[in-house]
Amino acid sequence: MFSAVRSCLLTIVKLYLLGFKVLLAQLFSRPFRLPVMPRQDGKVAIVTGGGRGIGYEAVRHMAKLGAHVIIGGRDEQEGPVVIRRICEEYKEAKVEFIKLDLASLQSVRHFVQRFKERDLPLNILVNNAGVMLVPEGRTEDGFEQHFGVNYLGHFLLTWLLLDTLKDSGKCGYFSRVVNVSSSAHRVGKIGLNDFNSCQCYSAHAAYCQSKLAQLLFSSHLHQELQHGGFPLSSCAVDPGMVDTALYRHLWTPLCLVQSAIAHLLFKTPADGAATVLFAALSPALEGECGGGYWAKGRREMTTPATFDPQLQLSLWETSVQLLGLQ
Repeated sequence: MFSAVRSCLLTIVKLYLLGFKVLLAQLFSRPFRLPVMPRQDGKVAIVTGGGRGIGYEAVRHMAKLGAHVIIGGRDEQEGPVVIRRICEEYKEAKVEFIKLDLASLQSVRHFVQRFKERDLPLNILVNNAGVMLVPEGRTEDGFEQHFGVNYLGHFLLTWLLLDTLKDSGKCGYFSRVVNVSSSAHRVGKIGLNDFNSCQCYSAHAAYCQSKLAQLLFSSHLHQELQHGGFPLSSCAVDPGMVDTALYRHLWTPLCLVQSAIAHLLFKTPADGAATVLFAALSPALEGECGGGYWAKGRREMTTPATFDPQLQLSLWETSVQLLGLQ
């Protein structure tokens, strides 16, 4: 028990030190500016958590370029408001909202069913929605919340949409899966047998674990797609420290500090969305150039764990088993 407590405390210290390092890097470097992207007429995109923050900015920009964008989100009252706001700015925008609660596997399946009933192609899937540092709790299906929402819900969503993504890709314009991860994955550890362990629960450790899992999934998926010769790529993106509501579950004193400095030192949601949009839309990432881990508009190295093929495969197989997939 003592070793578990020590490990949790060590993770917390590492995470905040990492956050301080990232914040300093943002402060002393020029923000990445999204280059002019080509028109996306005829393309269909799904963005989870597209009603606010980074997701909203991604939806807004893709709609501006002519893509048909579908927002997957929990708040059904928020949907019409977001759509109206975007359509007031861009009269020809094609934006829809379909309810999606990633904490419910049934909701994920229902979302995919409703989408497939439309018989639309799917060229871009942005797995953006997430939770951070939420109190200990379980999803509808009994999974720890960070693991269930940030990772497992998106795993199932991507799995169920893979056939449509593959069928929609073509030579010269691959379909793309973009997983919004975090530099916090560098502190994460994967224990395949203790995803739902309640021993010394740490929201910080759970968040880091979920982001590492997301990155391992993204990398393994891309390799499988390459080996199969499919016109579809998968990559992960670190948007940096962005001024969004994601930090609302910080310890109260830290939350007050974060609120005070966020407008000055954090990225705006539009800046945070820049690399996400680059990964989703840029011709420079076409075909074999896709995949990898992207931050500040360029490919970056990650921790050794993310390159471990056995860990990637073990996590994949465990996820398939947990979800009851074939």
